[in-house]
Amino acid sequence: MTTGRWLQARGGGMSLFKARDWWSATLGEGEEFDQGCLCVGDVDNSGTGHDKVVVGSYMGMLRIFSPHASKTIEGGQADAQLLEVQLQNAIIQVELGKFVSCSELLHLAVLHPRKLSVYSVSGTAGNVEHGDQYQLKLVYEHNLQRTACNMTYGTFGGVTGHHSLCIQSMDGMLMFFEQDSYSFGRFLPGFLLPGPLTYNPRTDSFLTVSSARELESYKYETLAVATEAESRQDPNLPLKTGGKRLTPDWVFVLGEQALDLCVPSFSHASSHIFILGERNIYCLRDNGQIHFMKKLEFNPSCFLPYASVTDGTTNLLLGNHTNMLLVYQDVTLKWASQLSFIPVAVRVANFLDVKGVVVSLSSDGQLLCSYMGTDPSFFSTPKVDAREADYEQVEAEMKKLQKFIREATRTQDILPKTDSEDDLCITTTVSSSMDNPSQALIHDINGLPVPSVTVQVKVKASSVVKSSKLSIGVQPPLAVTQEQFVLEAMGVGSSKVVVFSAFLNGHYPPADLTGDITVSYSSPTELNPKGVPKVLQSRFNLPPSLVCVACPPPKATKFKITVDTNQPPVDLSSIFREFSAKSEDKDGNSLAFQLLSGAKVTVLASKTSQRYRIQSDSFEDMWLVVKELVHRFDQHFSKLGIKDFKKSFSGPLPLEEYFLSVDKHFQLRVSAQKYQDLLSERAVQFRAIQRRLLTRFKDKTPAPLQNLDTLMDATYSQVMALAEAAEENRALLEEAFVRLRSATHLLVLLLSLWQGLTPDQTSILEATLLPLLQDTPQLGWEESCDAAVSHLLRTCLSQNPKDQATSLAQTGGSVLGLPSDTARLKKHITLLCERIGKGGRLTLASEANVQVPAQVQNLAVPGGVEPIAELAGDGEEIEVPQEATKFIKKKQPSKKTKKEKEKKEVSKEPSEASVKEEEPIKETKKEKKESSKEKKESKKESTKEPKEEAKKESKKESSSSKEKKESSKEKKEKEKEKEGKEAGDKKVSRRSSVKVKEKKKEPEAAEG
Repeated sequence: MTTGRWLQARGGGMSLFKARDWWSATLGEGEEFDQGCLCVGDVDNSGTGHDKVVVGSYMGMLRIFSPHASKTIEGGQADAQLLEVQLQNAIIQVELGKFVSCSELLHLAVLHPRKLSVYSVSGTAGNVEHGDQYQLKLVYEHNLQRTACNMTYGTFGGVTGHHSLCIQSMDGMLMFFEQDSYSFGRFLPGFLLPGPLTYNPRTDSFLTVSSARELESYKYETLAVATEAESRQDPNLPLKTGGKRLTPDWVFVLGEQALDLCVPSFSHASSHIFILGERNIYCLRDNGQIHFMKKLEFNPSCFLPYASVTDGTTNLLLGNHTNMLLVYQDVTLKWASQLSFIPVAVRVANFLDVKGVVVSLSSDGQLLCSYMGTDPSFFSTPKVDAREADYEQVEAEMKKLQKFIREATRTQDILPKTDSEDDLCITTTVSSSMDNPSQALIHDINGLPVPSVTVQVKVKASSVVKSSKLSIGVQPPLAVTQEQFVLEAMGVGSSKVVVFSAFLNGHYPPADLTGDITVSYSSPTELNPKGVPKVLQSRFNLPPSLVCVACPPPKATKFKITVDTNQPPVDLSSIFREFSAKSEDKDGNSLAFQLLSGAKVTVLASKTSQRYRIQSDSFEDMWLVVKELVHRFDQHFSKLGIKDFKKSFSGPLPLEEYFLSVDKHFQLRVSAQKYQDLLSERAVQFRAIQRRLLTRFKDKTPAPLQNLDTLMDATYSQVMALAEAAEENRALLEEAFVRLRSATHLLVLLLSLWQGLTPDQTSILEATLLPLLQDTPQLGWEESCDAAVSHLLRTCLSQNPKDQATSLAQTGGSVLGLPSDTARLKKHITLLCERIGKGGRLTLASEANVQVPAQVQNLAVPGGVEPIAELAGDGEEIEVPQEATKFIKKKQPSKKTKKEKEKKEVSKEPSEASVKEEEPIKETKKEKKESSKEKKESKKESTKEPKEEAKKESKKESSSSKEKKESSKEKKEKEKEKEGKEAGDKKVSRRSSVKVKEKKKEPEAAEG
C-alpha cells in the first residue's frame, strides 16, 4: 500500500484500522473504574492455561468473566460471567499472585481504602450445561491504619515460592505485608502526593515517582534497615530511634508527572523499566540510565509493555484520549486501531478460542476483548433439525404466554404494595444508668465529670431487606460514639443489634434531648430484584441526668416562671427519683439542678397552693427543666387515673428576656457578615500584592521592592487573624442559635400553657417561631421567623376575614435576607402574642375556609395582582380600583387627626360599617362594640410598621424621586377632582391625602 492509499484508508475510517470486537460487556450503571481495577489470569486455578478477566469498581462490585465467542452480546455476557459480588468498600486495585503461604495456587488480592483482602476463587462443576458454580472465599484480610492509594507485589528480599505485598498510603507510607502478617512500614522522604508504584524483581527494589517529578528507586534491603515509621520525621532533624535515614539508590529526573510504571520480565535478558508520562514514554535500564525516550503528540491514558518477536525490542500497547489503541515497537509505530471509548486499563490475555486478545476497560465500565487486523472465520455449520413444528403446541404455548403477560400488566408490583406492617421494626432501649467508664470526649466541664449513656437499637425484619444502613442523629452539642452502621442483608425474622453511647460534647446545654434513628434499606420484589429504596425513622429520648446533676439551691436568681395546676402539690423527689438521692431537701419541696455548662435551675413546690416555681440565672437553661417537669407531671397523674389534670401559666410572658437571646444571635450574625467582608477585602489585597511582587521578581532589571514584602507579611497576618476570629465567631453563633432554640421552645410552651392551646395549634406556633433547625449564611432565623409570623398575622390572626382573603390573593414577595435590625421582628412577635392572648385561633384551615369575594378573586388573576395597603413599603398611596372600594372602606381604621374637616369625614365610615355589621346579628350588640374597639386598636398597631418603613425609605430617596412623587400626586389629585361626583370616591381620596400628610409630618417620631 502506498503512502497516499494508507492515509486515505486511515482518514476514511476503513475497517482495517478499527479494533475488532470479539467479546464485550457493559458493567453496571453509574459505576467508575480506573487503571488498577483490571487484571487477567487463571484466577480459579483451572490449569487449562486460559485466562479470566477480573474487574473491580469504585462502587465495590467485583466481577469475574471467562469471555468466549458468542453470536449475541447479551448471551455472551450472561454466559461468560462467572461471579459477581458486592463488597462493602470501594475497590482501588485487584492483583493475582501467590499470596498464601504453603500454597502454590493463585489468589486474588483486593485493595480497599482501609482494608486489604485476599480471596480464593474456586469453581464447582454442575450437572447440566452452564451449571458451574463459583465461590469467593475470604482467606485473610488486613485492616489498614492509613488510607491506601495503590499496591504492588513480588518476591521481596529474593524469597521464592510466594509473593509479598506492598501498599502505598495517601500520606507517603510504604506498608509491607508477608502473607497474613504485617512486616514493617516506612515513610518516603520529601513526600507530598502519591505516585505510581511498582517492584523490580531483578534488582529487588521499588520504583515510584515523587511530587518533584523524579523517578526514585529504593532497595528492599535499604527499606528494611531504615528508621521505623511510627510518625513522619523532619529530614533536617536528627534521628530519634535506631536505624539509617531512608535515601533512594538512584534518582532520574522526568520533568513531568508519571501516569504509570511497568517493569516487564519476559526473559532473563530483558532489563528495562518503562515510564508513561503525560507527554513522553521513557525506557530506562535497571541502573537508572536512559535507554530511549519517545515524545508523544497526544494525551496518553494507559499503556502495557508485552513480548516482541524481534530480539532486543519490546512492544508497547498505548491508549490515548482520542479513542486510539497504538502498537509501538520501541519507538516505531507499527499499528493503530480505533476504539469506541477511552481506555483506562489494557491487558493481553489468552482465551479458549483465540490467544493474544487485547482486553481494555473504560472509566464508565465498558469492557472490550478485541483483536487487530482482519476477521478470522468463526463460522460453523449449524445442526439440521429434521423435526417438523407442531403448530397446535406452538399456538397453545403462545396463548399461555399472552395470559401471563396480561396478568403481569394488570398487577404491577415494581413498587411494593402498601402493607399495614413495615418491613422493619426498630426497638430502642436507653440504659437507666450512666456508663462506667464514660465514653465522652470531654472528661469534665467546670469540675463536673461528663457522663455518657448507652443506647441499644434492635432492628427486626419481617421480610427480606437488602443494603440496610442505620444513621443516628442527635441535637448539638450532643454527640454519639458512632453515627452510621452498615447492616448486612436480613431475612425474614432475623434481627440485628446496634449499641452506641451518647454524651455532651460542648460547653453549653442542648435544646433537645431527643435523638433520631433513620434506617434506609431496599425491599426486593419479583419484578425489581435489586429492591425498592425505603426509609424508616424512629425517635428516642435521652435522660436529663446526661446534662445536669443535683446541687444545693442558690439563694438569688434573675428569672422566675410560675406554673399553676389544679391538683394538690406533688413531692418532687418522687418525680425526679434519679436526682432526689443527692438532693439536700428531704421534704421534696425544692430541687436544684446544676447543668454541666454552669447554670443552676431550681424547682420550688408551694406547700399551701398548687403552684410550682422554676427559677434560674439563665433564661434559656430553664427550658429543659420546665419541659421535663411538665412531661413528668402528665405521666404521674395519668398513672393515678386523673383525667382532668390541667396546667396553666398566668403570665406575664417573658418577652424581654426572650428578646435578649434574639439580639445576641443577631449581633453574632452581623459580626459573621463583617468578618466575611473583611476577609474578602484582605484576600483581594493579598493577591494584588502577590501579583506586584511576582512582576518585580520576573523583571530582568532588579528594582526595589518598596516595602511590598512587609506589606504582604502584614496582610497575611491580618488574613490569619480574621480567619481565626471568624472561626471563633462561628462557634459562638452555633452556641447562640442553640440557646435561641431553647428560649423559643420555652416561649412556645408558656404560650400554650397561658392560652391552653391544642397540640395542633402548638405545633403551628412552634413551626412559625422555629422555621429552621440550622442557621446558614444564606438564610437565617430572623428573616425566616419574621416571614412566618407576618403570614400568621395576615391570615388566621387577622382581625377582618376580608383581610385574609386579600392577603391570599397577594402573591410573590421580596427575597429574604439579613435585616438591618430586630425591631420589626420584635414588634411582630409581640403583636402575635397579643392577638393570641385576645383569643386568636392558630389554624391553617382558616385560610381554606375564607370565602373570597368575586372582586378579590379578580385581583388574583395572573397579571392583575394588586398589593394591599399594609404591604406597601414605598411611601406612596396605592391607587384603589373602584370596584373594590366598598371592601376597603371597612378595612380603613378610623383615625383622629388635627383638622376638623378630616375628623368629620373619617368618623362617618365606622358608623356606616357598624350599621352594616349589626344587621345580621342583633342580639350581641354589647360584645360587638367591645370587639370593634379591640379591632381598631390592633389595626392601628398593624398599620404602624408599614408606615414607619415608608417614612424611613422616603428619607433615603433622592430629590429627583421626590419631584416625581409630587408630580404624580398632582396628577392623581386632578383625576380625583374630575371623578368627585361620587361621595364614596371623595371619602377614599380625602383619607389617602390624610395618610400622606401624616407620613410626611412625623418621620422622626417613627424612628423613635
